[in-house]
Amino acid sequence: MTNSPYEPVYQYSRGGHPESLHYGAVAVVDSGGLLVAWHGDPEADPFLRSSAKPFQALPLLLAGGLEHYGLSDQELALICASHSGTDEHVAVLAGLHARLGIGEANLQCGVHPPFHKPTADSLRAAGLAPTPARHNCSGKHSGMLALAALKGWPLDSYLEPDHPTQVAILEATARLCGMDKVDIAVGTDGCSAPNFALPLHNSAWGFARLMDQYDLPEDYAVAARQVRDAMLAYPGMVAGPERLDTALMQWGGGRILSKGGAEGYQAFGLAAGALGPGSPALGVALKIADGDARKAVRDAVAVEVLRQLGLDDVDNLSNFGPQLTVHNWRGLEVGRGEPVFQLELERRGG
Repeated sequence: MTNSPYEPVYQYSRGGHPESLHYGAVAVVDSGGLLVAWHGDPEADPFLRSSAKPFQALPLLLAGGLEHYGLSDQELALICASHSGTDEHVAVLAGLHARLGIGEANLQCGVHPPFHKPTADSLRAAGLAPTPARHNCSGKHSGMLALAALKGWPLDSYLEPDHPTQVAILEATARLCGMDKVDIAVGTDGCSAPNFALPLHNSAWGFARLMDQYDLPEDYAVAARQVRDAMLAYPGMVAGPERLDTALMQWGGGRILSKGGAEGYQAFGLAAGALGPGSPALGVALKIADGDARKAVRDAVAVEVLRQLGLDDVDNLSNFGPQLTVHNWRGLEVGRGEPVFQLELERRGG
């Protein structure tokens, strides 16, 4: 991959012979914006996709939405979520909608089957079609509508890039990630909301600041803590059963805040002390260059990054990696996946 910002991160082999090689990039940043570890080019600037959701929730909190609507931590976690569409997720969303005074008809996220296969199978068996409430981004869209309603802005155009809701989200994302908003590329996400392309360095910085609000204005610091605390309190709302974000936060016990995105993107924050006494809060952002449609490589690389940073108990996450076993249709073990990178750990200016 000549002139690419991405370098090899993960390899599959079959019969002991290499079969496929995946490329990626990683940035690890402290809450002051200093790059402390990396692989590939930490200035590569892919779209965050759903990893942006904790940032996209900030303007609602900055506007006093938590107090105005009386939002619970569970509901705020759902606003930051790529949820699996389970009945529990839909029930929390229904309660949120009742409090906000909106309904599914207001959601412009579209429709897809629930990520949670048993729920999708159950709907199918009952002859029921999925609705927008089952969409993984329905919580995020509800948060956007909540901000628009609170401010008296139009609801029917809340996804337009020039809508005040989206302008506020872009400004908050830029502020938390240490950028000027004019330097952020904007595209359209799978759920039709605007999405942002930032250097991995800056995205990681934003996640570090969710964990340690260093050098943030007080209103941003309060909002960042509210997002962090809600996601850590309700990891099951943020994703769902057998998904990395939920598993990481449950396993981490307050040490790790995790939010993945489509096309091989993953970001997480590490609390101060997570790597041992005196260790600083850190943010991590990584991208698998080929998009990693099955998310297996992304998840395995994320676990390996944690291992290399010093979290030796990642063996408890072995369902996600870093080593993976390949089985064929008969269930025979026929191959293996394993990391092929080493983080550079020397500090350099950020």
